[in-house]
Amino acid sequence: MQEISGGVYMIKTLQKKFIATAMAAISILLLVLTGTINVANGLISARQTDEQLKMLAETEKLLMKQRGTSTESDDIPERSFPWPKEKHALRQGLFYPPMNEDMAMSLRFFIVCLNEQNKAIRKDVSRIAAVSADEAVSYAVRAVNAGKQNGYLEHFKYQILTDAEASENKTVIFLDVSGQFLSIVRVLVLSIIVAAVGWLCMLFFVMRLSKKAIRPIAQNIQKQRQFVTDAGHEIKTPLAIIQANIDAMELINGENKWSRNIRSQTTRLSGLMQNLLTLAKMEEENLVLTMERFSLSMLLEESISLFDEAAALKDIRVERQIGREIFICANEEYIRRLLSILLDNAVKYTSQSGTIRVVLKNADHTAILQVENTCECLPEVDAAKLFDRFYRGDSARTQKNGGYGIGLSAAYAIVKAHQGSISAKYPDGHTIVFTIKI
Repeated sequence: MQEISGGVYMIKTLQKKFIATAMAAISILLLVLTGTINVANGLISARQTDEQLKMLAETEKLLMKQRGTSTESDDIPERSFPWPKEKHALRQGLFYPPMNEDMAMSLRFFIVCLNEQNKAIRKDVSRIAAVSADEAVSYAVRAVNAGKQNGYLEHFKYQILTDAEASENKTVIFLDVSGQFLSIVRVLVLSIIVAAVGWLCMLFFVMRLSKKAIRPIAQNIQKQRQFVTDAGHEIKTPLAIIQANIDAMELINGENKWSRNIRSQTTRLSGLMQNLLTLAKMEEENLVLTMERFSLSMLLEESISLFDEAAALKDIRVERQIGREIFICANEEYIRRLLSILLDNAVKYTSQSGTIRVVLKNADHTAILQVENTCECLPEVDAAKLFDRFYRGDSARTQKNGGYGIGLSAAYAIVKAHQGSISAKYPDGHTIVFTIKI
């Protein structure tokens, strides 16, 4: 024999949902914060680069005016910066570091002036060591051929100026932005690491606090279960007395429509209380199910035979495809209750002269039970809703057939307590199939 704890899964499921919800909210917050920081950092770096390139362009324009339209090819070994204090309005502030001559001297850039034949007439590589004069000219030709006034070329950002005195000449300024790219990547990696560490820390604290957070809910659920259990046991006694009195009345006065109605409703109420007690029992936190190995094939055959008369009254054909010698390790009492719920549900909702098909097979050491029945009208909601408590797709039809919307909920609880699965589907417009795997 084997024993497993039932009912605890509901509290654990509630705890898991609490943790999942809390971590989803934290994940979204961290994602928004990380994304905002990196986007803002990228925009600030881009604007700073634009300001630096703008400063170099203004400086180069002043130098072009000083040089005039000379076309002599000269390599400038040293560059001075005639700072345009009254003309060059640069942004300064918390996100814009001050731009001055000292800042300009720290920039890495090179400048090439090309004529209309893309021949270099002037080049300055004095402010960068990684680019030779020939490479600088090659970069400039590629930038001019791209047909854009500004853009990116490898790890350089460039801007093309047109000489006011000689419009056929083009001056290309290249600014090395590899430092800015490295800074952006560094901030991105650090922010991701910090967010990941923060997420793991929050997961630890949420898991530690989850039990305390759901404790009031768990206590409330426990009180509700206890109330259902106590009420169910209290109602069983008066129901038994009513049924006994009905039996006595029929012995004396004979059966009539009023006695039949009373018996029918007490039977229905007894079934409701039985299912409520099953649900409450399955969800008890300290429930321990006694597990033993038995033949599910024989138990299913016995259960079907109990509904043969009810099926015959509606002219229902019951088809059986039950594999032999299929054994499971489970609680026989509750599995018998599970089969009774499924077969009772099938008989109640199968259309007149319809068909019930019961299949039991074994696959990968798992018993698979399918109960299929035809219906006049299928529920208009998803099949998973059928396992909700007190759900009734058609209240009038359910009442007429004697259902009370809780039998499938009890079946679901029994299957889950056995670590199995249960599902429902509509394969066509007039058939419903329940599948149980244990």
